[in-house]
Amino acid sequence: MANIKSQKKRALTNAKKNLQNTADRSRLKTAIKKVLTLVESGNKEEAVKAYNECSALLDRAQGHNLKHKNYVAREKSRLAKAVNTIK
Repeated sequence: MANIKSQKKRALTNAKKNLQNTADRSRLKTAIKKVLTLVESGNKEEAVKAYNECSALLDRAQGHNLKHKNYVAREKSRLAKAVNTIK
């Protein structure tokens, strides 16, 4: 632990932010998996709904600098392609 007061505060802030970032990444991974499992099951309406939620989470992750913009674009494209293959 640091001796300087401002660094002690910064360490606490970093710990809180780390918890939030971990939760956000986990929520994003779960949303992606949900879309893919719905695609496999062939439920188009639920898959589209899950894709829309996942897309919003991806945009939020990009805005909070959790994921790179190219990763977000690639995942959204991949998931949209998967959802559109359902008949």
